[in-house]
Amino acid sequence: MEKIIDEKQQGNSLVMEPKKENSRKLFIESYGCQMNFSDSEIVASILSREGFNTTQNLEEADLVLVNTCSIREKAEQTVRKRLEKYNAVKRINPGMKVGVLGCMAERLKDKFLEEEKIVDLVVGPDAYKDLPNLINEVEAGRNAVNVILSKEETYADVSPVRLQSNGVSAFVSITRGCDNMCTFCVVPFTRGRERSRDPQSIVEEVNDLAAKGYKEITLLGQNVDSYLWYGGGLKKDFKNASEIQKATATNFAGLLKLVAEAQPKMRIRFSTSNPQDMTLDVIEVMAKYPNICKYIHLPVQSGSDRILQKMNRLHTREEYFSLIDNIKELIPDCGISHDIITGFPTETEEDHQDTLSLMKYVKYHFGFMFAYSERPGTMAARKLEDDVPEKTKKRRLSEIVSLQQEHSLYQTQQFIGKTVEVLIEKESKKSSEHWSGRNTQNTVVVFPKENYSIGDFVNVKINDCTSATLIGEPVEFSENN
Repeated sequence: MEKIIDEKQQGNSLVMEPKKENSRKLFIESYGCQMNFSDSEIVASILSREGFNTTQNLEEADLVLVNTCSIREKAEQTVRKRLEKYNAVKRINPGMKVGVLGCMAERLKDKFLEEEKIVDLVVGPDAYKDLPNLINEVEAGRNAVNVILSKEETYADVSPVRLQSNGVSAFVSITRGCDNMCTFCVVPFTRGRERSRDPQSIVEEVNDLAAKGYKEITLLGQNVDSYLWYGGGLKKDFKNASEIQKATATNFAGLLKLVAEAQPKMRIRFSTSNPQDMTLDVIEVMAKYPNICKYIHLPVQSGSDRILQKMNRLHTREEYFSLIDNIKELIPDCGISHDIITGFPTETEEDHQDTLSLMKYVKYHFGFMFAYSERPGTMAARKLEDDVPEKTKKRRLSEIVSLQQEHSLYQTQQFIGKTVEVLIEKESKKSSEHWSGRNTQNTVVVFPKENYSIGDFVNVKINDCTSATLIGEPVEFSENN
């Protein structure tokens, strides 16, 4: 399951040469995972070539797009409320067109277009290049829809427009789709089968970002560890590749090495990993290159082998422990975070205790914790009764969150008295006198501004902490500047 971002993102100014005179306004919002935010940057780029500048003012928009998420019910409810807002504005500005992008598109296309008539176009994650044609259809008075999933599309030839960018960190997409049929997840149905992007195009995008002054990139995919480039095609078809293709293929460890060596002073992060696909060579590459951040988001979902099997997670509790042991042996100071779902169908109190005991073994730095909500179209929705009472789900979730807060505080306390390198990203939310950034373990660090600026690498001595934040004082510029 992907890491979830709850906050919205709105567009900013475009950064590429338009094909047409940019006289129209695009308002775009993204909900859900980091992949959706990355996709919105691709959409803004495609539409900039069609004469659209992005705007943060909904009322002046000619085209309003919402990039949607189906991972959780809450995300869908949020999108519906936004669509109601858009349509209230549309009554004042009838020329405005409204579209839904992303993971809700396939499942709700008929409902949105025909039954509720609340949108003009619906576009799936693999059809963004068809947006110009679909917009023409809408302007001709017809509803427009394209939710066809592709076996090839990776958008490797699209230079993303960096929306709401701080000019410091950026997402770089390396794979699309997912082959792991976790029973709780809609991603394989909404984003299709897994395919990887040409490593050369990835390195070129990273080099371009470095030339523009970016200091950190995050390699993105539903499952980055199963990245595999052998000249194009689906991951599942690799078995049919030629001997030369197999011999010259690039896996995720190879890609990490390429990117780290291409930009030795740029921080490299990646998300999301899958326990069944993360191999020892990835951990070894992380340990070797200082510019690859010492942080892994490693969703476990449950600590119970019985529940993991029902989730169709292809790792066991012991295999997960073995992976954690390897990480801690090769990268002793590695930050590790998780996704956990509680209240999955048939989950017993014993299963829940297995999850808590796994958490105690790992002592995660932080995590993303959810009560199970049935998602239409998933195998769990078709085959398993959602039989854990809501009250029980909430109690178990509360116990998981409480334990994670203990572990988070324990992990931040380990930094007190140490000096860490921080990349300044923005002003602190709580104080205009302080900067906010992250260390290599992805923990937020705040410290007085002094003579430092956004984009600087600074060595910061940690004096205090909360469970989520390190508080320190700047010592000096780090050698990375």
